[in-house]
Amino acid sequence: MGSVLGLFILASLADSSLGRKKLLFLSCLLMSVASFSTVFSTNIWLYSALKFVCGIGRASVGTCSLVLLTEMVGRQWRGSVSIMGFLFFTLGYLSLPSMAYTLRGSSWKSMYSWTSLPVILYCALFPFLVNESPRWLFTQGRHEEAVEVLNRIGLVKDYGRLRENGKDNSKQATNNNNRSSNKFYSSLKKLFERKWAVKRVLLAMVLGFGIGMVYFGMPLGVGKLGFNVYLGVMFNALLEIPSYAVTIVLLEKCNRRASLLGFCTLSGALSILICVASGDGDGNNSNDYIHGWKNGVGIPFLKKIWLEIASLFSGVTAFNVLLAYAIELFPTCVRNSATSMVSQALNLGAVFSPLLVSAGSHVNLSFLSFGVFGLVIICCGLFVVCLPETKGALLCDTMDEQEQHELATSEFENP
Repeated sequence: MGSVLGLFILASLADSSLGRKKLLFLSCLLMSVASFSTVFSTNIWLYSALKFVCGIGRASVGTCSLVLLTEMVGRQWRGSVSIMGFLFFTLGYLSLPSMAYTLRGSSWKSMYSWTSLPVILYCALFPFLVNESPRWLFTQGRHEEAVEVLNRIGLVKDYGRLRENGKDNSKQATNNNNRSSNKFYSSLKKLFERKWAVKRVLLAMVLGFGIGMVYFGMPLGVGKLGFNVYLGVMFNALLEIPSYAVTIVLLEKCNRRASLLGFCTLSGALSILICVASGDGDGNNSNDYIHGWKNGVGIPFLKKIWLEIASLFSGVTAFNVLLAYAIELFPTCVRNSATSMVSQALNLGAVFSPLLVSAGSHVNLSFLSFGVFGLVIICCGLFVVCLPETKGALLCDTMDEQEQHELATSEFENP
């Protein structure tokens, strides 16, 4: 609930008044302080309230950092830089099982302390290490500041001339039409004023819902196989690393729509095949495999675990491509808001995943979990054909520029 509320309270501010840098700092600070404060909780109500606040801060961290990264580079490096962001997320994910194992004999408060303190330290260093997005600064009419940022990161050759031009352009923009863009939630208004933008958001969210159900649900299903919980989390995180190499190739060589449709279909088909491999319940846990492999009892388990790994790998790859695709679908003035909505759709899929996994395990019917996962991601994946292709496309800054660019592209492809 906190993440959903955080989407509407904070996410759009990155496109309007606060910008990427300030919102990312505010979100990290709010999340880390609220998380650390749970150590002092005296009852379940205070604990729940602090977790709610933590969710509000967390809502924008991932998408805002990803948008900020991709807006710092040109299209040649866009895919590689976005994958770099995913990689550091996985490294953080990998630190959790080792930290939890080390602190397994300690109070839960120790876990909260050790996971919150590094983020608080990061917030202290943040203002000195992170630059604002030059693209966002340009859309706000702050051209001089944008040139300063570009010079700081070494992308400006003729700094003096650009700085003078930036001063003139900043004055002109301030006097013209950029005042309204600083209003709270102006980005959401811009987004929902255009029918094509609303259509894209809804289609991308449907796609995200299906992918999120597999991305977050499949590791829960693997966890039912009897593995050590610490090793299970670690292996799930390690599985994401090879998917990044595949994602880089896909982003550089393949169309976005074809990649998403292919991996959603593959993940769904493999998930449905798990139901077939499960049979009537024989060999569906790790003890069957360990103690009964000589008699063939463990063969169904072996098939199932490899199918689960392959399905999860496909889902993770689709997850990576979707977020990179969402950034390219929208202009700078609404990019963070739209990408945050897609991210929340991924999280919405995670809401239903544990319910399905629990239901399937209680009645020993794998179709309620893996079968539903497969059907949902395949059906949701079909909606990608209604979205435009963005491979190699320029990142536009305004809604009008986006419309003009796509109109010109359409006329070029269909003269």
